[in-house]
This record gives sequence, structure tokens and C-alpha cells, in this order.
Amino acid sequence: MLKIGAHLSASKGYMAMLNEMAQMGANTFQFFTRNPRGGKAKELNMDDIHSFIKTMPLHGVESVLAHASYTINPCSKDSTIRQFALNTIIDDLNRLSHTPNQFYNIHPGSHVGQGTQIGIQYIADTLNQVLKPDMTTHFLLETMSGKGSEIGSSFHELKEIINRCELGHLIGVCLDTCHVYSAGYDIVNNLDGVLEEFDTILGLNRLKMIHLNDSLLPFNCKNDRHARIGEGTIGADALVRLINHPRLKNLSFILETPNEFDGYKKEIAFFKANSN
Repeated sequence: MLKIGAHLSASKGYMAMLNEMAQMGANTFQFFTRNPRGGKAKELNMDDIHSFIKTMPLHGVESVLAHASYTINPCSKDSTIRQFALNTIIDDLNRLSHTPNQFYNIHPGSHVGQGTQIGIQYIADTLNQVLKPDMTTHFLLETMSGKGSEIGSSFHELKEIINRCELGHLIGVCLDTCHVYSAGYDIVNNLDGVLEEFDTILGLNRLKMIHLNDSLLPFNCKNDRHARIGEGTIGADALVRLINHPRLKNLSFILETPNEFDGYKKEIAFFKANSN
């Protein structure tokens, strides 16, 4: 069965997201751990969390994806910003420990002119402080488009980060279709080749989640503008081939397209109707 969902607002809690997910016809979802443009996190409601854990199996939900705030930058040249990222990730992981065996995704960050190697080392330094052998949350790095000084737009950069982490075996990858296409990985005309390259460099066993987005901008543009499915340069046909690819079809797919409820519901129904 296709595992597909969308990005939902966490403002009303886990059970509200679970109910909204079900109304969309989905069986997974993504949410921000806190204000995506700020640092404040909502107080946890343990009754809500316990109800969510109990109710997940009734909806066929195996896992959900928590997304870190956009404001964290673990490879900033400013030590205060790096410390904020470290503190935020630690707090997020502590909060997520109440919903074990779920996924947590971060953008690796931007080196802001220091150079890629320094940025990679700063990210690894942060991860070496947050990853624990007994952690129950699956930690993911997201593939990026390469805008500005972003790190993580190449599989090699993600591999370098992982190689510098003492517990690198705990790190997985969330592949964003818009980002990788914008970064120069041609998932439209050479999906097999892209997956083979990913497997050679990182290992497909590290690929845990996929952000399923069309791209408003052209191939290899090094920028990040999501489009609704079928309204961008990747196109619906290529994304249908992707969800049905034998090396990917058992993963979870999260829509981050510029939509509200009805738009997500329509896209979910489209992919379900076109899944093998």
C-alpha cells in the first residue's frame, strides 16, 4: 500500500493532525516541531500524545515526520546561531522521545561564506552532540537545492557529514524531489541513474522518506520553489514513476506542495489511483 501524506499544521495537536490526515485519505503526515520561522515550541499535551500513539495503528499509520524549524543553522559562522541550533535540536529530540520510532528531519544549513568544508565540520560537530546510541527518533538530513551557500545539495556532501559523525549509522536521508531536481539530479529522464548514484555514495538503506514536490523552476537551477503536482517542470508522470519505482515504493511520501486541505486531498487521491 502506498504510504502518502502531506504537511499539516501542528497547532491543534497530534490527534487533530491524525484526524485531518484521515479526512485527506492519507496514512502519514509531516509537521513542524515549532514555529518554522521562529524558535518557540508549543507545550506538550501528554494526553494528546498518548491518544495519538494508541490511535495510529487504527489508521494504518506506521510513522510520521517531524520537521525542524527553518531558522536553525548548525553551520553558521556565528557561534550564537550554532548554539541556538544545537539547543533547538536537543529540545526537539527530547520532545519527540515521547512519540518513539518516528522521524525527525533537518536542513543541513548554510555555511554563509566560510566554505563547504568548514560548514560540513560544524554540522558534524552539532550532530556529534545530539546523536545518542539509545535514541528512539530516526534522524534525517534533507537533500537541498544548492541555493546560495546551502550544504547538502550533493550526495557527496551528505556523505561527508555522515562520515564525520561518530554515530553516523543512525543518520538517514530525506530526499526532496524538487530540491534534487534543482540541484542537478535528473529524476525525470534518469531516475535509475540518480538512484544508483545515491546507492553508490550513501546507500539506499539510508533513504527513509521522500518529499514529493513538483518544481516551479527549471532543472539544475540551484533554487527551491515547490509547485503543485503536474504544474511544474518535473511533471506528474515523472513523479508517478518515482512512487512506483521498485527501489522506492516501500518508502513514505510527504507532499509539501503549495496547497490547502482540498489541494492535498486531490493530490493524494491522484497518487493512490496511479500507484501499482
